[in-house]
Amino acid sequence: MTCRSLLNPFLNRSVLAPVAALSLLALSACSTRLSSPETLFGIIQPYQIDVVQGNVVTQEVMAQIQPGLGRNQVREILGSPLLADPFHADRWDYVFTIHRQGVPKQQRSVTVFFKGDVVERFDADKLPSEHEFVASIDKPADIKKPPANLTEAQLAALPVPAKTDEVRKAPQGAVREYPPLESGR
Repeated sequence: MTCRSLLNPFLNRSVLAPVAALSLLALSACSTRLSSPETLFGIIQPYQIDVVQGNVVTQEVMAQIQPGLGRNQVREILGSPLLADPFHADRWDYVFTIHRQGVPKQQRSVTVFFKGDVVERFDADKLPSEHEFVASIDKPADIKKPPANLTEAQLAALPVPAKTDEVRKAPQGAVREYPPLESGR
């Protein structure tokens, strides 16, 4: 008996075509769930690390930047620029991005233009206040109260624990005596 004769029933095209079609259908149905980066099989949500890049610049911080400030003063207020291009030495770019799971991605940029070593002007996206920024990156808490097993009437019918007059004593450890650190002089 040869191997070909053993596999002959499985090699029949009338059997292989439906099996191949069913397997392709099954794989294509799974691929939509597997291709989604948010969930795996619609059940497991993989952990994604928080990615924060750049300098956080808010309305309160930008209010301190005025034309006429020096480079060192701008660096003290806004921090080091994320992009300081040697081909555009009179331009500093501050870019901020945050990617946090469960929060929409955010990106803002501020560009400060210098004339010599003094701020000439600046361009900025719409910047949030500090309060708005903190609220925008705060994750909503999904605290779900477990359902009560007892109704209000059943809770009221429960006996009240008896009060005890027993005073709890503070725990006592071993009694230790140490020699004096300094001898009497």
